Order: sequence, then structure tokens, then C-alpha cells
Amino acid sequence: MTDAHGPATTGATRGRAPDGHATGKSPDEHEAGGAAGVRKPGEAPGPRACGSAPGPATALAALRWGQFVRYGPFAVLALATLVSAAAHNLMNRTETYAAGVLVVLAVVLQLWWHGPSRPEAAPADEPASAHRKRPVAGQVYYWLRSVIALGLSWANPFFCIYAVIGFYDASHLLSGRWIRGGLLFTAVVMAGSQSGGLPPRTLMNWALFGALFALNASLCLLFAHIGDHEEEAARQKAATMDELERTNARLEQALEENAHLHTQLLVQAREAGVADERRRLAAEIHDTIAQGLAGIIAQLQVVAAAGDERLAREHLARAAALARSSLGEARRSVQNLSPAALEHDTLSEALEKTAAEWSERHRVPARFTVTGTEEPLHDEVAATLLRIGQEALSNVARHARAARVGVTLSYMGDEVTLDIRDDGRGFDPLALPPPSGDGGFGLRGMRARAERVAGSLEVEAEPGGGTVVSARVPLVRHGYAE
Repeated sequence: MTDAHGPATTGATRGRAPDGHATGKSPDEHEAGGAAGVRKPGEAPGPRACGSAPGPATALAALRWGQFVRYGPFAVLALATLVSAAAHNLMNRTETYAAGVLVVLAVVLQLWWHGPSRPEAAPADEPASAHRKRPVAGQVYYWLRSVIALGLSWANPFFCIYAVIGFYDASHLLSGRWIRGGLLFTAVVMAGSQSGGLPPRTLMNWALFGALFALNASLCLLFAHIGDHEEEAARQKAATMDELERTNARLEQALEENAHLHTQLLVQAREAGVADERRRLAAEIHDTIAQGLAGIIAQLQVVAAAGDERLAREHLARAAALARSSLGEARRSVQNLSPAALEHDTLSEALEKTAAEWSERHRVPARFTVTGTEEPLHDEVAATLLRIGQEALSNVARHARAARVGVTLSYMGDEVTLDIRDDGRGFDPLALPPPSGDGGFGLRGMRARAERVAGSLEVEAEPGGGTVVSARVPLVRHGYAE
């Protein structure tokens, strides 16, 4: 059922703020403001969406409802008085005087209830729940008004027009079981008036009274039950809205945390990219400039010790060729291009030329072999195997003192392996020295290169028994989409 508020003590008069200062608004603007969320004395809140500001339609409805609650009882009392006066023949002189006194008492009661200094009733935003305890002032007002309405209806049945107000604000002014009591009391007054007046004088009047009372009581209790269900639904909706707001807040917090994590990941990825590029450039410098300089130094040492001018010129030409080759490789490394040896040749052809040049330079026989069906490889895979082959041959020249070297490139289904074998003095793989300040990448650098393309590198060696370096990488064909 529809609820009504009693007045609230706001400490403000129309056109002035609670502190007594002028607000610059007209009384009508203050009426609209009260409907939009600030309850005025004797005003009840209209329908309002939970958790949201009222729209224009809602504010207008609240304004109209507040005006009805404030001025409706006076209008209904006036109407009931006029109709009863027109039907004054239903009252004797005593009843007429009693009705006049009760009308005055009703007016005084309404002025007190809607006056600015009355005790506070239920808060404006509080839902009309049967389980909430209502202020005593509101309960006293309701029952006094109901008793006056009963007396007036006893004097003249048409005063039940005033008694009908009890149906509208019982659930707001009363609490608990008193709501049902107030509704049933009003139903008694209405049924008595509708059956011909109180008390019923004939058996037919009593029967009619009983039927009308049952009808009024059933309707008001039914509407009260429906109102309770609507209120519970509104409470659940408000709880759902609150939960949604909390969920949205958690989601916003999670999004902020994700954005922060995303920023951290970007920074880490950038740092990882910088570190990876540094390692790549260091490896390229080692494989190109460092090896080239080492070869140039070896050729110049031969020139310095040679007594034959023709031999010296031959080694000087080799040193110049190494310098030009190293310079070109360095430029290609900076531009992140494939090695020059792979620009026009396949991997097998580049490895074969590398082994032949190494053999001629160091005067050690180097045999190159290809097994399986050769396939064009992805540029990164081919460059990795070529650099590993070059580094392995460089290590043989520096450390192995080998008499023979074998290089084998094997295509095995979905893998490619590169084996570099020598019959040199070997070493203990478990006793590798730590990297030195002037040392190269060596086996660690070759293993890092293989792992960059999801491959692996194994070393088989023993002191005096030679060394085998085996690199195994996935066979990724040329043109594969990255």
C-alpha cells in the first residue's frame, strides 16, 4: 500500500536555509527541492530509484505526493465536513455539536503534526518497513486521528471520507503488528459508515457491516501484503545494486592493477629486448670483428717471421681480405642482417667455403659433409648454425692443435644438426674455466646461440681424445611466417 510520512523538524523556514540565512530561492523552488531529496514538514518521499538521483518525472511525482501528504488531510476533512453538513439531518443536536468539536480537534491535530516544531517522525529516506520501529509521536498522531475519525463517523457516516486517510499512512507511521491493527481499525470505521452508520441498528445492518468489514479488511490486508512484497523486492534490488557497485569498484581496482602490471611487463620486455640485443651484438662482434682481428694478427705474425717476400705478400693479402670481410660483417651485424656468406649461398655452401678457407688459413685438413635431403632454412636458423660452425673452428685453431677436422651438416626430418670434430688434445667439459675479461664466448656463446632458436648444443671431449661439438636446432624452412 502507499505510505505517507509525517513531518520532520528541519529547522528551516520556507525561503531560508537551516542556519537562518536567505537562500535566494522562492518558496516554490524550496518545495521542488524538498521533493527532489529534502523532506519538508509533513512531507513523504515519492517513488525513487535506489542508488540514483531522481529524474524530472520522479521529482515531479515526489513533489505532488509531498503536497498531498501536507495538504490532503485538510482537504479531505473539509470535504467530509461539507458533505456531512449537507446531510445534517442524519445528526441530532448533540451529535452536531460533538462533530463540530471533533472537527476542531482534527484541525488542531493536523496543524500540530504538520507544524515546524513537532517531534521528528520517520526519516525521509527510510523505507516503510513493518520491522522498523517508528517514533512514538507518529503512532500517537495516527491513533488520535483514527479515534477522531471514528467519533465523526459515529456522528455522521459521511465523515468516513476523512477516516480513509488511515489506509495510506499506517505502514509509515506504525510498525510491526500495529500496522495490521491500524488497517483493521480503519476498516471497521469504513464498514460501519458504509453499512448505514455506527453502531449498526438492525440485524441487516450488522450482516451488511460484517460483509463490508470483511471486504475492507481483506482488501487492505491484501494490499499491505503486496506492499510488503514490493518493499522486499525493492530492498533486494537495492542490495543487488550495492553489490554491483562493489563489484564494479573491485573491477576498476583490478583494471588499475592490470594496467600497472601491463606497464611493468612493458618495461621488463623493453629491458629484456635491450639485454637480448646487447647479447646479440656481443656475439656478432665476437664472431666477426674479434675472429677477423685474430686472423689478421696471425697473418701479420707470419709476415714478420717470413724471409720470403712472395710469402709475405701472400699473407699481407690474406690479412687485407680478412680486414675487408670483418668490416663488412660488422656492418651487417649492426643492421641485423644475415652473414655475408649466406647472402648468395645456402648453409651447406657457406659452411663448405668456411671450412675450406679455415683449412687454407691454418694448414689443417678440414672435410665437410652433408647428409640427408638438404632444404632451405630460415635465415635465423641458418645464421645460427653458420656462427656456431665458425666459432667451433676458431676454437679448434686456438686450442686443439688438431691434425684433422670434420664438419658434418645433417638434415634429419624436423631437425638439423651440425657436428664439428677434431683429433686434437681435447679437454674436460666439466672443468671449463670461468669467462675471463679478455676471453671470448666459446662454448657458452655457442650454446646461447642454439638456445635462442629453441635448439641445444652438446660437447663430447676428453683429454687427449679430441672434441666433438654438436649443435641441434629445429628445421624451420625458409619463408616460414614468424
